[in-house]
Amino acid sequence: MDRFVLVLLVLAVVAGIRPAGAGEADVVAVEVIETAERVYTFHVTVAHADTGWEHYADRWDVVAPDGTVLGSRVLYHPHVEEQPFRRSLSGVAIPQGITQVELRAHESQHGLGGAVMSVTLP
Repeated sequence: MDRFVLVLLVLAVVAGIRPAGAGEADVVAVEVIETAERVYTFHVTVAHADTGWEHYADRWDVVAPDGTVLGSRVLYHPHVEEQPFRRSLSGVAIPQGITQVELRAHESQHGLGGAVMSVTLP
């Protein structure tokens, strides 16, 4: 199977790094690689003004157009000194007929609500 690589290097300066305590976590870049038929690896860059265990980006999700969460990458610790940061999730099976997904980040105090990115699958 051919591997397809889609790289969206969208580092949104406005949505990027914010002052401490500023709110929601933002998805600022996504790389998607098809590793098998309809199975993907997602490399996602998140920006959030993590302050420690009480306020940090704690997850990002791959979401279908109908709102179904297809995969989640749990972030087990704060990234105070590493901003923005990139983490990966492999083995995400995408159902037939879905050609675009949304990547969204979650954080421990405000939940969802930051900048999201929509990507067309390769």
